[in-house]
Amino acid sequence: MSHDATLAHSLKPRHVTMISIGGIIGAGIFVGSSVAIHIAGPAVLATYFLCGLLIFVIMRMLGEMAMARPGVGSFTGYTSLGLGPWAGFTNAWLYYYFWVITIAVEAIAGANMLMPFVPLPMWALAALLIGAMTAVNLFSVKTYGEFEFWFASLKVVTIVGFISLGLGYVFGFGPGLAALAAQFNAHGGALPSGWSAIFLAIPTVIFSMMGSEVATIAAVETEDPARNVVRSGRTVALRIMFFYLGSIAVIQAILPWDQVVPGKSPFVAALGLIHVPGAEAIIGAVIFTAIISCLNSAIYVTSRMLHEMAQRGDAPGPFGLLSARKVPAKGILVSAVLGFGVVMTSVLSKNGLFAFLVQSSGATILCVYLLIAFAQIHLRKRLERTGEALQIKVWLFPVVSYAAVLSILAVLVMMLLSSEERTEVELSTGVFALCVLAYQLRARHGSPVVAITEGTR
Repeated sequence: MSHDATLAHSLKPRHVTMISIGGIIGAGIFVGSSVAIHIAGPAVLATYFLCGLLIFVIMRMLGEMAMARPGVGSFTGYTSLGLGPWAGFTNAWLYYYFWVITIAVEAIAGANMLMPFVPLPMWALAALLIGAMTAVNLFSVKTYGEFEFWFASLKVVTIVGFISLGLGYVFGFGPGLAALAAQFNAHGGALPSGWSAIFLAIPTVIFSMMGSEVATIAAVETEDPARNVVRSGRTVALRIMFFYLGSIAVIQAILPWDQVVPGKSPFVAALGLIHVPGAEAIIGAVIFTAIISCLNSAIYVTSRMLHEMAQRGDAPGPFGLLSARKVPAKGILVSAVLGFGVVMTSVLSKNGLFAFLVQSSGATILCVYLLIAFAQIHLRKRLERTGEALQIKVWLFPVVSYAAVLSILAVLVMMLLSSEERTEVELSTGVFALCVLAYQLRARHGSPVVAITEGTR
């Protein structure tokens, strides 16, 4: 184990770009979009646009802070810089908790897809998947980057091919625009469930789009972290517009919205109407790839969170050490073991402890984004008071920044008003409070807090 705590800078801009795309395009678009379509019908396109806009603003906030103070680390460093050490500590542990649960959730999902073909119990298949992705992460960060590059490339090729085929059906070899327009009108038109459905679908859609911030963590291991964060943030909206809005629009043009079955891939249903042979197997393979990609990233993210926290004194010191391959091996192994531990709770207490862990992590990512937004507002005001010129700015400050804060709070309120999602918010709020309390106890009785100062460059 090396005592040099400097991570390798072997990731390239193409890796960060595809890691960002991989974060945005997950199983949520291939399967989860069915729930959103079921709620809002064709109007769900407006929902995806609004959620994409919010993610774009968050990424712009991170780009602004990264260029103003390069070298701070991932987004948790910027929350510490903007709001104080308590915010960096809280954000990092919330994010770590969320991704450890994600390791288990993705491993279980992948294992369930394999069970019809491999005669092993779910927990054993989940262990094999976690083990395989742990090995990838232990080898080198470049290996992780290459895996994510090709995982993301497969998803991109699939969606581009789907959109191209769908457009060919709509404008070429299908029944014709007149027939499709008549089909569209026969099922309630653009707003079959009313304007309110646009907003009711937001909690479902927003979670499927989260993950773009992983690029800010990966950017730390490139030669120019700040510019790679900005580069990723600049194009995230265009990617969301094309991949999400393009594919959902094609689905709606081909398939009546009320024939979309929640929990079943609308991509498979649309390709079935076009009579594409093997559509279910093709999309199934892509969904499995998306699951493995997310599992791979979850192990990567958790290990880097532990490494960064250890350097700040927010986690045990050994997690700040690197292996001879310049990876935080202890963080990788501990996170993988914890993830498998959560898998086992699904076997031993599926409706008890496992359900509690999943629900308590459900809304934590919104808390993470909320702290990022508040940090940007506070840091921007401080920089403007000193007259510092910013290379990258969030537009119309502070209006857009406060609009992002209000939007996140509105999503949390909508979840509280939903009987199905209220528990997630309540439990996640409890986890947030526990993190703040842990920081207070640590600040009083633990080792000195390493503060990130304005002078960090």
